[in-house]
Amino acid sequence: MRTTVNLADDVAAEVARICKQRGVGLSAAINELARAGMTATTPVETFQQRSVSMGLRIDVSNVGDVLDMLDDDDH
Repeated sequence: MRTTVNLADDVAAEVARICKQRGVGLSAAINELARAGMTATTPVETFQQRSVSMGLRIDVSNVGDVLDMLDDDDH
């Protein structure tokens, strides 16, 4: 496919470096950079739950019991 693109200065410099280093043409260098970008993976940061003691002195494992307790305190 033939097309015209405008490359940023840093990208053009990298394309020129690849052309010179590997002895390839402009299209081959641009294709190499594009393929490298398409296959690059971003490291996934694993989620880690952080817990802090809030000093609760009630058992909150049963939501129904907690709601009943809160209802009793309102009256």
